[in-house]
Amino acid sequence: MAHWLIKSEPSSYSWDRLVADGCTNWSGVRNFTARANLKAMKKGDRIFFYHSNEGLAIVGICEVAKEAYPDPGDETGRFVQVDIAPVAPVPKPVTLVAIKAEPKLADMKLVRQGRLSVSPVTEEEWRLICRMGGVKA
Repeated sequence: MAHWLIKSEPSSYSWDRLVADGCTNWSGVRNFTARANLKAMKKGDRIFFYHSNEGLAIVGICEVAKEAYPDPGDETGRFVQVDIAPVAPVPKPVTLVAIKAEPKLADMKLVRQGRLSVSPVTEEEWRLICRMGGVKA
């Protein structure tokens, strides 16, 4: 199983909304690196749900419910979306400040490529962030 991080501004689509919806398509990604990451996702892969701009914290864990398929909002036909479903909230949200303060997370894509909306998370990063957030991984 691979691990990922996706970002969303809570005012656009929040963790609470995902929980209420039960499942959603993760669409609208228009960055080629993020697109490649969406295409690499497999059903069952786990994902950190990160609130960007407002909150700046990992607040939940979700999973890939459906692998990449064409994003109907993309008129060029180049971009894809995946379906995601909530798994569990993070008991203690892990803030960007806390992530940046942890030397073992210095190479994390969230830190190194902060504008990337969909990024891979290594096994070591996953375990450490889960511990920081009070999640049993």
